[in-house]
Amino acid sequence: MIATTAAANSKLLISVEALDTFCVSALKKVGVSSANARITSSVLVGTDSFGVFTHGVKSLRGYVRRLKSGGLRADASPAIVKQGPGWAIVDGHSGLGMVTSTFAMKVAIEKARATGIGYAGVRNSCHFGAAGAYALQAARAGLIGLAVANDKPSVSVPGSRRPVLGSNPFAYAVPCGGGRPIFMDIATSAVAGGKIYQAQTFGLPIPSNWLIDSEGVPTTDPNGYPETKTLVPMAAHKGYGLALFIEVLSAALTGAALTSRVGSWMADDPSLPTNHGAAFIAINVGSMVPLGSFKRNIDRVIAEIRSAPLAKGAKRIFVPGEIEWEKRDRALKHGLELPSDVVASLEGLAADLQMKLPRAPKQKQRHKP
Repeated sequence: MIATTAAANSKLLISVEALDTFCVSALKKVGVSSANARITSSVLVGTDSFGVFTHGVKSLRGYVRRLKSGGLRADASPAIVKQGPGWAIVDGHSGLGMVTSTFAMKVAIEKARATGIGYAGVRNSCHFGAAGAYALQAARAGLIGLAVANDKPSVSVPGSRRPVLGSNPFAYAVPCGGGRPIFMDIATSAVAGGKIYQAQTFGLPIPSNWLIDSEGVPTTDPNGYPETKTLVPMAAHKGYGLALFIEVLSAALTGAALTSRVGSWMADDPSLPTNHGAAFIAINVGSMVPLGSFKRNIDRVIAEIRSAPLAKGAKRIFVPGEIEWEKRDRALKHGLELPSDVVASLEGLAADLQMKLPRAPKQKQRHKP
């Protein structure tokens, strides 16, 4: 049962444009350039517009705290430090993860256009928000995109009772004829840590397959994470194996920190860099098959999926990303209704920086006939 406390009622309706303006202004206040502030805000606000409030502007206060303390460098510029025809290693120089990751995917796209497939690995980065933002960057350019990253260990592996790997996200995006890429963005843990924090905030129980306690026993109580409780990998050994491979792509190949050496962007000393790793892969469809033909094939697959017989009680079959695109449409038209935990974080940020958080004008409620 969802709590109906005062906290649950303190949502905020705000336009996408107003939220973006606020975030850009906040970043500029702590020394981030206009260009990099726009890139960062675009990723975070875009994530919220898809309805993924755990990885959007809620994180901005933490990033600003690190920028003010020195763990993130406001003046950092990502740069290629080593490269070949189809690959590159990018050093983020402890800059904002969104800026470094956007740059790296752009490099991967350029490599893919030249050679067919491009890989850009990243070191000296930080938390980069939602992986899907970068996969979509490639798909919007007409390429297949993949994005992965490592993180500080918060996830057990089968047989352990303590964290071994990060929740290492995986995202892909594929262009299709409808104009909107299909895409998926998942943590390799059973659930992203942000959802545990949400449950803590609202005092809600969680499913028994999300966390284990200090003895390795499943629990429905979110409190105690991450100090004494640990996430479990999605699909047991399958999520574990995928998370380990992501560690290889994003850190072992790049020179970024591995597993327990990765800093926590939330909990550790904000004056210290975290040295997260990431990897971005772009596949140039047009170098292998005509892009139009490829998109038609994807559209046929989508049509076949949607035409499958519906299960009892089901009204519709969605393809990956379709729910998020529809949420974005509503957000752009009617504004974003931010959950109370996101509002609290933004209000704290506004107070920290002596800013005012904008609010959308109240809209008349439409009564159903």
